[in-house]
Parts: sequence; C-alpha cells; structure tokens
Amino acid sequence: MTGEGVSRVAHGVEPIVGRAMHQTGATVHHERVERRCAQQPSGLRSQASGFKRTVKRTRPAGKPGTMLASIAVYSDQSVKFLEPFMSSHVVLSSHPGQGSMVQPPEIHWGAATAAARGPVVATLTDPRRRNAIGTHAGAYALYRALAVASGALDRDHRPDFTDTAPAAAIGPHPQWAEPGKIVSLDPWGHLVPEVFAAQIAAGLDLRPTIAVTRAHINMPELKDAIAKGRLTPDGAILHANGDVRVTKAAVDPVWWLPGIAARFGVREPALRRTLFEQTGGMFPELVTRPDLKVFLPPIGGMTLYFFGDVAQLGKPETRVACRVHDECNGSDVFGSDICTCRPYLAHGIEVCIEMAQQGGVGLVVYNRKEGRALGEVTKFLVYNARKRQLGGDRAETYFERTECVAGVQDMRFQELMPDVFHWLGITRIDRWASMSNMKLDALTQAGIEVVEQVAIPEDLIPPDARVEMDAKKAAGYFTHYTPSEEELALPKGRGLEE
Repeated sequence: MTGEGVSRVAHGVEPIVGRAMHQTGATVHHERVERRCAQQPSGLRSQASGFKRTVKRTRPAGKPGTMLASIAVYSDQSVKFLEPFMSSHVVLSSHPGQGSMVQPPEIHWGAATAAARGPVVATLTDPRRRNAIGTHAGAYALYRALAVASGALDRDHRPDFTDTAPAAAIGPHPQWAEPGKIVSLDPWGHLVPEVFAAQIAAGLDLRPTIAVTRAHINMPELKDAIAKGRLTPDGAILHANGDVRVTKAAVDPVWWLPGIAARFGVREPALRRTLFEQTGGMFPELVTRPDLKVFLPPIGGMTLYFFGDVAQLGKPETRVACRVHDECNGSDVFGSDICTCRPYLAHGIEVCIEMAQQGGVGLVVYNRKEGRALGEVTKFLVYNARKRQLGGDRAETYFERTECVAGVQDMRFQELMPDVFHWLGITRIDRWASMSNMKLDALTQAGIEVVEQVAIPEDLIPPDARVEMDAKKAAGYFTHYTPSEEELALPKGRGLEE
C-alpha cells in the first residue's frame, strides 16, 4: 500500500473514530512513531511512519468507558483496525482457501527433522498464516483476552526469546519420527526459537509449547526420610536441608487430530464434531477446517521433574525410576487425607532420588487432570455423597458414588499418557512407583517395559484414605492383598461432620 493509500485509509476512518469518541467521551492525541517492519519494503518505511494513532482512554463520570485501540501499519502492507467501531463484521470461522493468497506453513507430523515437519502456528498476529486450531497456552487464553481487552497487554506483543533456551538438552529421539508414537505434544516444542529461527526472523510469530529449566524443591516428607535414614544427602542431588536439585519441564498439549482419533479408535470427523459440540461450539474450525490437523486444546498440560542427568535418558543402559501423578490439589498442596495422592507423590519422589543417586534418572510426570479429570467441583460433590450415604463411606460404593454424580468413574484417558515417554526416548522403566493398572496397561500397549511396580508403603496411607485404597485394590490395582467383600462393605471413612 502506498503512502497516499495509507493516508486515504487513515482519513477514511476519521469519522468513525470521531463518532466513537463522541459516544464514549474518549479523547485522542497524536503520536508520531517510526514503524520498523522487518518484511516491509524499504521504500514504504518512511511513508508508513507517523500513521500510528494512539487513543487515550477516559471514563467520563456516570458513563462506561470504551477502549479505543490504535491504528497500526503492518508488514503485509495492510492496515489493521483493532477498534470494534471500525469493523463491519465478526468472522466466526474460516474455511479452506478462503480469501487469501498467503499459504500457511505445511505440517508433516512425524517428520524426522524440524524443517521437514514445519512449525506450528497458533498465534493470532496474522490469522492467514495459522495452521492450527486453538491458541498457545489455551488454558489461559481467556486471561490473555482480558489483558488485551483491558489494555494491559498489546495484542500484537511478540516475546523476546533471549536466554530462554532449554536448561538441559532433550532429544531428538527416534520415537519422534515413528508414526503414531507421539500425538498429544509437539516434540520440537522446546526448540522452536532455535529450529525455526529463520522463520521467526522473517516475521513469522511462533511460540514454544515446552520450556525446560532447573530448580530446587523441598518437601517436609524428604526431611523426614533423611531423619529416618531412608535417604542420605550426597551434596549434589540431595542436600542436608532437604533441598533436591531438579530439572523441570512444562509441557502444553498439542494434538495431532488424526493420531488422537486413531489412539481412541474413532473416526477423525466424529472426533472433531464431538470436540466442537462438547466445548459449546468454541472451536468451529474443528468442523469447517478439516485441512487443519493440529489442535491446541484449552486444557492443562503437564510438568516433568527430572532427578539426575537428563542427558542419560534414551540410552539402553540408563536405569529409570518414575511416578506418573495426576493432579490432586487438595492432597498434593494442602495435605487432605481423604486420598493417598500426596503420600504417594512424596514416596515416588523418594524412589526417584534413590535412582538418581545410584547413577540412573528419576522422573515425576505431573499431569493437570484434577479429580480424575472430572474437575474439583465434581470431586467435592462426590465427597459429600460418599460421606452422607446410608451405611457410611465404604469401598464397595466408592466408584458408584462417582458415577452417580459424574456419569463415569474416570475421564483421565491414560491412552495419551505414554507420549511423554516417547518424547524422552524412554523404552523401559525399572522402578514404577504406581499401583494403577490403567496406567500400566497404557504403557505396556505403547511398548514401554515396566520391570518393577512399587506399591505405596502401608504406613503412608492415611486412615480416611483406606476407602479409596481398598476400592482400587478390588478394582485391579497392583497389590499383594485384595480385600474381601465383607471388608469392602465396612465403613472406614470419617463422617462429614467429624
């Protein structure tokens, strides 16, 4: 667009801005700014400079304030109007090949290299280049929207990735290119600023979906393990004050929809339609854009805690200890004793530290699947039902009470859980700190060998959690003792008012 064209557009919106100002009582001031657009032809830079107009938001007494955004000249030589008064319609969905000559990058999921696979573009700065459904950090997308709406965040902000590189190297591993091995996360997600540096430099807005850093953690249970002689500080992994040196990674979900459908044995169109309907129509492109195969769902991801040398993962000789833990805020954070979640998590960390001190690697996979992915509100309703039922809180009705409220016992779907092990190159787990038959079955079906399954020590089970543990043992949990029907009928849980 020429300077004259930009000028015409700018003058053309003047009456609209004026009406909006009159309606809201906002005042406008002019500010000359130099627009430095990396992809904009040099001949247009001087012509484009000075056409940014900033609007000062004011809220007259007794009148609701309305934010007026600025007009900015963009590198694609178009003018984008962010103020709602300047838009004639809202685009509810897109369709394949709709109205743009710009082709988004292609994604070849499972390709052996990042260049061959292609970047995942789920940012909003240039909708024409998007090749994925959803947005980055989907579980927090509404907070980002509030920040933009309130003016706290520039909707076109791009992150500065200086010094954000992973604190430990992970991959690539052969599993990254094996068909069907990884369908719920982007194996290149932690390397985006590195492997797609050229595309970012050329103006493509890309974001990592994985971050890797280092930290120290400290839990009272570890100090107790040191005091009782179960753990011995070594000054490298475990310190005398209970501090543990770890590497940790945050992983956001990135779904390859054909692979997700295959994993659950359903047709991709049926999966897409159900996702669309069960999210209240939140993502219409699940239906209108069958060409978009990648979906960033608005759900929590996972956090990985590594004990020992991460670089040893993926080597056949490396011994691995692991606990896969699904979030339980009440127990994990606040110590609620109705379940074994925190005690088993702490025990799993202890097992991981022992393995790291022996030269292996310990791994805790912490999944954001609160209340068996039913949510905390549902979980608390179930607690009330269990405690108030005739005959008291007992194991024989443990799962039945959940089904009465939620309609299902569990929605965690462990079928996707093994993906993270493929990402890490793990094919064998030597010590598996879990009693879950569902998790074990998922790992086995994914081709990951579990050598030893480690049960939670009986003395770590809180009295009120006996109901849960007995019910799970009877349902197939790993155990050396299965409760009898008579024992399952005994009320072992506290009453609601106790």
